[in-house]
Amino acid sequence: MRVTVLIENTAEDGFISEHGLSFWISFGDKNYLLDSGSTDAFLENARRLGISLEQTDACFLSHGHYDHSGGFAEMFRVYGERPLYAMETAGEEYYSGSGGSIHEIGVPELLCEKYGHCFQSIEKVTQVSDNVYLVPHNTPGLEAIGERALLYCKDGGQLLPDDFRHEMSVVFQTDRGLVVFNSCSHSGAAVILDEVEQVFPGEKVLAFLGGLHMKGRKEGAEICTFSKEEVQQLAEDLKKRGLQRLYTGHCTGGPGLELLQKYLGERVQALTTGMIIEF
Repeated sequence: MRVTVLIENTAEDGFISEHGLSFWISFGDKNYLLDSGSTDAFLENARRLGISLEQTDACFLSHGHYDHSGGFAEMFRVYGERPLYAMETAGEEYYSGSGGSIHEIGVPELLCEKYGHCFQSIEKVTQVSDNVYLVPHNTPGLEAIGERALLYCKDGGQLLPDDFRHEMSVVFQTDRGLVVFNSCSHSGAAVILDEVEQVFPGEKVLAFLGGLHMKGRKEGAEICTFSKEEVQQLAEDLKKRGLQRLYTGHCTGGPGLELLQKYLGERVQALTTGMIIEF
């Protein structure tokens, strides 16, 4: 299994970075594109990495936000249409209250209008291919997390705290254990891993990849929105589960990453554009 980071907020020399996330995943005899960043910049990074996106077998949209869906329309225009697996609610309206004002953060209209027929709607645990699964949330009460994070969805014309029904995990079964992707982990990594373990009882989780939604700002400076105690509790939980690797970035933020590295040491590695990970 080979994972290439096509877009992240930071970049190795020679690559483009932006606020967003995109992974190219080669597994078995298939290639998958998980998310596409905010724009089409990931296409140029793929070219520089020598990755042939025309070999994409399927695309996954982790959740219904622009910074994970912004490049799919251009991908389909340039390389042809592909099935795009996403939660049934991924194309609905989503908003953020960060920065002091409510603003829309949903999937670009162009993608829904021009390529809506590419969407493969997911409502339950779904096997996409051999040892490749999509796992949606089944945990109640997640709107409390949405309220804390100032994230909202629109229901009947009314803004309500997001319960992340548009979010899913992508899980690969490998000989060494499960490799779990959840691009922003809005509900928290512990909740996500609980849900994965319900689907795969008794199987160990080798690695978790994605952002952890810990990044915020206060008086112009980047902060971790989780307390030190909360980060330490998460780290202890991951240790108890036997997690060997945590690759994180994007919405985790620098302060949050530093705390995780303090408590988890070399188990934690920072994602960056151009990075290649092999399992």
